[in-house]
This record gives sequence, C-alpha cells and structure tokens, in this order.
Amino acid sequence: MNLPEIILFILFFTLTPLLGYQFVLSLLALNAKIQTRFESSIIRKFALIVPAHNEEKIIAKTIYSLSGLVYPKNAYNIYVIADNCSDNTASLARSLGVNVLERTSVTDKGKGYALRWAFDKIAAYNESYDAIIVVDADSLISGNYLEVMNSYLDKGSQVIQSSDLVLPEPGNWSVEATRIGFLLHNYVKPLGRKVLGFNMGLRGNGMCFASEVLKEVPWKAWSLTEDLEYGLILILHGIKIDFAPEATVLAQMPVEAKNAESQRSRWELGRFQIIKMYTRKFLSQAYKKRSASYFDVFIDLITPPFVNMMLLVMLLLSLVFGLWLLDIVGTLHLVLWALLATLGLAYFFIGMYVARADRDLYMSLIHLPLYILWKVKVYFKAYKKGKEENWIRTERDN
Repeated sequence: MNLPEIILFILFFTLTPLLGYQFVLSLLALNAKIQTRFESSIIRKFALIVPAHNEEKIIAKTIYSLSGLVYPKNAYNIYVIADNCSDNTASLARSLGVNVLERTSVTDKGKGYALRWAFDKIAAYNESYDAIIVVDADSLISGNYLEVMNSYLDKGSQVIQSSDLVLPEPGNWSVEATRIGFLLHNYVKPLGRKVLGFNMGLRGNGMCFASEVLKEVPWKAWSLTEDLEYGLILILHGIKIDFAPEATVLAQMPVEAKNAESQRSRWELGRFQIIKMYTRKFLSQAYKKRSASYFDVFIDLITPPFVNMMLLVMLLLSLVFGLWLLDIVGTLHLVLWALLATLGLAYFFIGMYVARADRDLYMSLIHLPLYILWKVKVYFKAYKKGKEENWIRTERDN
C-alpha cells in the first residue's frame, strides 16, 4: 500500500462515520411521529422575550405574529428587549402595545448578556410565569406555538426547542441555500434524535424554558453562539432538551448575500469556540457515564456542516478518479469514495423528503456552486479577521 492510499483510507474512515450517522438519523426521521392534537388541562402563563438591537425595520412583523397566537391572550405577555438601540425599535414596539425593556451597556454587549438581564428583570416582577420563550426579532411564529409548548410542559418537558427554520425567498440563492441547511440541521437530524430519545441542542430562536430551569441553572453563556453554549451547559447539568417539530419559527434571512456575511461569520467563529470549549467535556462524560446521548452531542459538535463535508468528499472522489486513471491507487478506493458520495446524497434527499421540501427548494440546487464559493469567501474573511470577542450584528436589508 503506497502513501496516497494510506492517506485516502484515513480520510475515508474519518468521514464515513460522520456522514453515515447523519444518514441513519434521516432514516429514523422517516418514522418519527408528529403530534396533531395538543390537549392540556392547564393553561400555563408565558413570557415571550424578543431581544432586539436596532431592529426597527422588522420588529413590527414579529410583534404582529406573536400577538396573533392561538392561545388565551391573558395567558402570555410579550417583552421586547431594546438592547443598546440607537434607532426607533423601542418606540415602535411600544406603539404596538407590547412591553419594552430598554438596556444600555458599553461593556456587556451581545444577545447572551441581554437575555440574562431580561430573565432577571422579569423574574423580579409580580407576574408569575410558568415558562419563558425566546424569539428572535426577525421571525414569524406558527399560530399553534404556545399550544404546543403548553402540551410538552404538561408531559414533563423542561426545555423545548421548536423547529427553527428560514422564511422562503424563492429565487434568492443565498437564502434558499441557507434554508436547506436549516431544514437538515434544525429539523431532520433532531427528528431522528427524537426517535432515539436523545437531546436536541438549542438554536437560539424558538427556545422555551420552564421558569424553574432558569433559576436552577442561570444563564451564563456569553460566547458568539450563546444559545448553543447554554444548551450544552443544561445537558451537562442533566437537563434534557426536547424537540417540538410541531411548532415553528421562521427567521427572515438577509436577501443580499453581503448582509448575511456578518451573521455567517458569527456562526462559524462561534462554532469553533464551542468545539474547543466542550468537545472534551462531552467525550469524557460519555465515557464516564457510558452515555450514548452524551456521545451523540460529541459527534454533533465535531461534525462539519454537511455542505462542507460533501464538497470535500466530491473533491476527493475526483482526485481518486484521477489517481486511478494514472494507476496510482486501486479500484477499491474509487468504489469506496463513490459509495461515500452516494451515502451523502442519500442523506440529503431523504432529508428533503422528510422535511417536505417544496419545488422552489429543489430548484435552488442549481445555485449550490455559487453558495459554496460564497461560503468559502466568508470562511476566509472570518479567519483572516481572527478571534471576534464582540457580538456581530447582522445588517438588515433596506
């Protein structure tokens, strides 16, 4: 066996378990049960928190969406957290009849700090809330949202993450490509994990916490991906995060790709922060507790985004084909890499079927090469910039 063959075998046996596990999750998702009835003898009271930093362009749509939920109006209150705002976010929210809490801090900037401040403020009020829900300021929420959360809490759930998806924008390559990624990562894989009884990670948008959880494990997540970090903290404390696919939040992504760069940069830099901070902890706990659920979290942390893995697999398949033509590697390598590429494509199309992807989403696949090039550019800019300490705001479209 020559050196190229040894390297290819190492890469193959590294990528195969990661892609294979995602394929298994997609198969499990095919058999997941989706509830249609949400009955409860208790009408719980909810506080809906909307962290907002200079969101005057979009906050009204989110407030209208939250105000129209199918749930008793006296059983939930909406709080907009105007965090370090220099625009009309606060006054606009007040004019729409919701509670507004204004926060200013020159040192503690970011969504994590705003959430902790808001949780403490609301806990000090006379209002007695059974649960707290966090919704991003750029989102539309399904009308059944509180009904679903109430039902899950009734069954004993303490922390619940709903389907966190993307508002369709047919014809826009960057939004539609992001929508595909959200469907696979935030719906299909969690649905497979739900069948196994594993944890769902927090996604930041559409999170529901029983009030006692925030008292037991106060929010102390300040990284660029504070939601993911707090979810890991909860899991390490033995608190399960359930997935509620029946309730959905749809986030509005920037239509202009240049405006999405800061958001994507924050996600990618934050992801690597979390990997460095928590992978060893979960691998250690998985071994000590002999826990498949903890090992699943470890695997999820080290698994690169699907498009990144498939790009690498296709590039390596092309390389192997060239080496095979030159008689440098054997036919076995060509067969193995072709099978791995097929496995990845099978996961993708099963996932699209499970998520009931619409025709526009399939049509957007023609723009995938453009999206990959854009993503490579974002990676390059992010790591050229280096470690980012402060929260990076997503520029809104005009």
